Amino acid sequence: MKGLFISGSGTDVGKTFIATHLIRALNSNHRVVARKPIESDCIKTPQGLTPKDAVLLNDACTNSEPIEAVCTYRFEACVSGEKASTDQGVEVTLDDLVVASHPANTADFVVVEGAGGLYSPIAVHLLNVDLATALGLPVVVVVKDELGAINQALLSLHAAKAHNLNVIMLVLNQMSMNNLDNAQAIQAYTNTKVVVFHKDNQDEFAKTVLALVEQS
Repeated sequence: MKGLFISGSGTDVGKTFIATHLIRALNSNHRVVARKPIESDCIKTPQGLTPKDAVLLNDACTNSEPIEAVCTYRFEACVSGEKASTDQGVEVTLDDLVVASHPANTADFVVVEGAGGLYSPIAVHLLNVDLATALGLPVVVVVKDELGAINQALLSLHAAKAHNLNVIMLVLNQMSMNNLDNAQAIQAYTNTKVVVFHKDNQDEFAKTVLALVEQS
């Protein structure tokens, strides 16, 4: 299975936003599908629970799929996947999440987004890092470009290294322009490619993504 596993340094760092841009960049060379195997904080509708992040990921793909294929496990409560599944009495195993992450036969590339950071609980006694390890996909870590980003980035990279994950890129999500030099500071401590994403460098970002994926 060829693809990427998208993780973050925590919640609300723009992981899904960056993932959609990754997908759009990859659409030019691949038949991409997205997977968000488990999502909480879903919107309750007459048709069922709508997973907001999974919908955005699916919409970014050239060939979208039924949302049930993109996100297998959906919960309404705004809590971790572990607590949400436990509270609802739904057993979710690592094997279940691996199956939910696999692409359709028509795809040649899958972008799998985790839930939170690598050490965030995704199901009972399971962390995101466990799913990333089981899938064996190259990893992209997203960090919000802000004060404290250096520590958050290095902690995430250290966690990935401890589990022998192949992090091919760390994305600093610059939600607003700033004068911080986080990218340079982080790059001094790691061989992992550090890339800044902002609204004015989307074409350059896409080229970098394609190059790194082909090398991985």
